[in-house]
Amino acid sequence: MKRLLLTGFEPFLNFPINPTKTIAEALDGQQIGEYEIISRILPVNFATSGEAMTQLISDLEPDAIVALGLAGGRHKITPERIAINCNGGVEEDNQGYIPDGEPIVEDGPDGIFSTLPIQKMVDQMKEAGYPAEISNSAGTYLCNHVMYRALYTIKSQAEQIPCGFIHMPASHKLAIQHGKLPSWSQSDLQQAIEICLKTIGANS
Repeated sequence: MKRLLLTGFEPFLNFPINPTKTIAEALDGQQIGEYEIISRILPVNFATSGEAMTQLISDLEPDAIVALGLAGGRHKITPERIAINCNGGVEEDNQGYIPDGEPIVEDGPDGIFSTLPIQKMVDQMKEAGYPAEISNSAGTYLCNHVMYRALYTIKSQAEQIPCGFIHMPASHKLAIQHGKLPSWSQSDLQQAIEICLKTIGANS
């Protein structure tokens, strides 16, 4: 059976819960479409998260890769179109580091496009009643960092596999603890991601 590497992130900043971690853990070991899901949780750490993703790709040799990230404030599921070669912003990672705009990979391309079927993902989620749209900016925080490193690794290995990143809103549980955030139920978040993963298999 084909293997799909699914990653979530640990809690970060002022988000005491990360729904991506919950989803990744819930789907670990399940079969969705033609894929066995292998889940891992990544650190919110510029120094180690990219290396962790690269090592996972080397160790697991997955047939598809989907990284999940929390976009507190968004109200839709948003597959990302492109990752850019920049660590930036004003927010620190979980080790207190704030990047100053340095490249993720020296001499790497300025941007790398997702190889996931992102339009079909959006269409399928909408058909099921879930708000969704393609995002053209993954930001410059850890989500963009991990997306870029995953795509750069695949590209460097001349692999042609589905690989990319999906941002999601807060869960109700997180919104209650955090304050005023658009939120979905955890079950709806998970079902929407399951639709995305099924779409990858149907598109291959």
